Parts: sequence; C-alpha cells; structure tokens
Amino acid sequence: MSGQQTTASDPYFPANGDSRYRAHRYELALEYRPGPNRLAGTARISAIAGRAPLTEFHLNLGEFKVGRILVDGRAPHYTHRAGKLRLRPAKPLPAGAAFTVEVHYAGNPKPVRSPWGGLGWEELTDGALVASQPVGAPSWYPCNDRPADKASYQISVNTPSAYTVVAGGRLLTRTTKASTTTWVYEQSAPTSSYLVGLSIGMHQTVLLGDPGLGGVPQSAHVPAHLLPRFSRDFARQPAMMQLFEELFGPYPFGEYTVVVADEELDVPVEAQGLSLFGANHVDGARGSERLVAHELAHQWFGNSVTIADWRHIWLNEGLAKYAEWLWSERSGGRSAQELAATAHRLLSTQPQDLILADPGRKLMFDDRLYERGGLAVHAIRCALGDGAFFRMLRDWATVHRHGVVTTSGFTAHVARYATEPVEDLLRAWLHEGALPPLPSPYGAAPIPARPGYPPTNGGRAGRGTASA
Repeated sequence: MSGQQTTASDPYFPANGDSRYRAHRYELALEYRPGPNRLAGTARISAIAGRAPLTEFHLNLGEFKVGRILVDGRAPHYTHRAGKLRLRPAKPLPAGAAFTVEVHYAGNPKPVRSPWGGLGWEELTDGALVASQPVGAPSWYPCNDRPADKASYQISVNTPSAYTVVAGGRLLTRTTKASTTTWVYEQSAPTSSYLVGLSIGMHQTVLLGDPGLGGVPQSAHVPAHLLPRFSRDFARQPAMMQLFEELFGPYPFGEYTVVVADEELDVPVEAQGLSLFGANHVDGARGSERLVAHELAHQWFGNSVTIADWRHIWLNEGLAKYAEWLWSERSGGRSAQELAATAHRLLSTQPQDLILADPGRKLMFDDRLYERGGLAVHAIRCALGDGAFFRMLRDWATVHRHGVVTTSGFTAHVARYATEPVEDLLRAWLHEGALPPLPSPYGAAPIPARPGYPPTNGGRAGRGTASA
C-alpha cells in the first residue's frame, strides 16, 4: 500500500477532498502584505482523473474572491461556497487523463474553523504562520484536501523584504526588487496538503550542527532575542537525527528546518521537512526537548509514511510518541519501560472509551491517543523483542517511504516479524477500549493492570498538552 491510492472520502471530514481524481503537482505563486493581511495567489494544479470520466469535481478553498479559473485552458462552470470550489469542465475529462486547473484568488486569509480552534493561516503580530493539521490547508490555497492525496509543490511568495519566508523544501531562489523579495521553494517529495507549512516573519537563520558529507542539512529560523535560549534547547537535535536515522532509516527528505514563532503556540506542529514551535517552547532549559524529538520523528511517521485517512492518526502520533521515549532511553534519560509505566498509570485513572484504531473525530487529538499509542508500540516491542521490533520499525518506514498506509496494513506488517501470534495483543490495544496490562519487556511476566476508571462516554475533545 505504499503507492498513491484513490480512497473514499475521509469519514471524519467527508466535505474535504475529492477521491475522483488525484493531484500530481501544485505550483503556487503568492503575494502577501502583512499589514493588511492581504493574500493574492495563483494556483496551478496538475492532476489525473480517476477510473471514471470527470464531468465535475471539486477543490477545497476558503473565503477568497475567486477570479479567473481554467481547466485545461478553458473556463469551466463553477460555484464557490462553504469552503468548496465546484468545477464543471467545458468537456468531461476522460478516465485516467492528465489535466490542469488554474485558479486566481485574493482576499484576507483566515483560519478554518474547527473543534480545535482556527486551523491553517494565522495572522501574527508581525507576519503569518501556517499550521494546517488536519483541515486548514484551504485557508490559503485551493487543494484536494485529504491526506492520501500527495503531490509535489513549488511555492513562490512575494512579500516585503524585511520578512523571512520559510516553506518546507529546498530554497531555489530569493530575488529582491525594490522593497519586496520573492522566495521560491521546491518540495519534490510527495506531500499531503495539510503538511504544506509556511512562515513569514522577522527571523534570524542559524545552522544546526555540521551535516558533513551525506548528512542532513538542518537550519532554524528564530527571533533574535530567543537565540541564546534556542541554542541550548535544540542543541541535541543533530544527535536525534543521527539516532532516528539509525532506528528508522535514512531521513526521507532533503533538509529539515525548524521555525520558532515570536508568539505562544498551544502545541508544536509538524509540516513536511519543517516543524513549527512557539516562543513558549524555548525556555533555555531543554524543557520541551521531548517535543523536539516528537516533531522530528513525524518526518518519518506521518509525513513520509502518511495515513490514508484520519481514522489512522494513531499511526502518526503513537510512533512519534514512542520516538520521544526512544530518545529519552538512548540519551541517558528514563527508559521506555519507565515512561510506559508512567503513561499506563495515567491512563488507568482516565475514561477508557477511546478506540485507538478509530477514535472518532472528537477524540482524534485527545491526550490519551498519544499516550495509548506510545504504549501500543511499546507492547509490540515487548512482544517481538528488540531485534525483531527495530527491524520491523525500520522496514515499515522504508517500504512505505513517501506512501500511504492504514492500521490494518501496519498490523499485518507487525505479524510478519513475530514468532508467536500477536493478533490478540493488537486487538486489545487497537480495537478495544479497556486498558490492557502494562507491557513487560520480552520474556518477562506481564504486570497486572490497576483497576480502571469506570467506562464513560465523556472524553476530552481538545488537543490538551500533547504535541501534534
């Protein structure tokens, strides 16, 4: 299941995305003026029709004024309301045909409303920041907004020259004319719409470590007054990169960039080749180091290996949570077993109404999903033993590099590395609400579970303190 797939609508967000076609490439040419928060853009989308002729299709796009639209160079009939741009080409597009869509639009970008607050384009005190997970991408460009639809991107942004523009991918050119500068980034790896990150702000650029021959270039864009604290908080990121390449396989992109906004953010958020942190995550005491590890791990689990739809979000968050524990274990902190025990004690006092493999939209960012996800991965490690577990994990990231996956695909993958059946263990952790006993290291007796909290339907809907 590592290639592109055409899947049905996402059950959690049925209004987002269109499975009748897939995007192949986006070319975005944007002009942004921070003062009035004014964005004007042209999006050129290369796409391929699915198995049936396309008489009509849609893109997701926020509340912009739409100008000219072309499908294969001809004006289609279109409607634009409720965040959906419906297009009816002048002639039906044949099954399997390549086609292009060009959309000109302008307006004041604003976040997409969601149960977790505004998502996507956020106007800052001086600049802007994009963090789109899960459905914020239409806040700034028209897209087929579903995680399984991965495409390459070229993003050009023209803005006043005082600002630094950062996007995921390689900076191709930076051209200054008069008082404005145009930044052009290329992300050639297949990328989900929610993972296209962007930052426009007053930053200083620093390099993290020396990548050496064949190493991963790592840079950061940080407000000047935060640099002393940042240099301590992120000092061990190059060592994290080295460890995760050892455990998960080669870093899946060309470079890795960190942006620190000069404002507080509830949680850091990953984007493709890019992670976004708030000033509150920089304290000079490495107080958020686990989050540095978490966001870096998402480059393998979530960004390169991408879920087919949002039911499977535990595959992103559980594996990134476990990467936190592996970093702690390998860097002289608490062991994964100790951290698992702490997480288990916490979960045993909380409602046990969350089904990890299909938590529902309300609970998809619940703190319990992160903790139970990490515990599920630890349970697999305990069942397989370290040798088989780490082979399994590295192979999962390698076989599905730049692909699309599901929970059932993961459980089938895990079973191939087990010497004894693991179906019951996986069912208990992934498909049942009751908290299983704390996993024990390979060959050790299981530790009995403490009495659980009485089952209830009253879970917490917010993102809480977990990292995205």
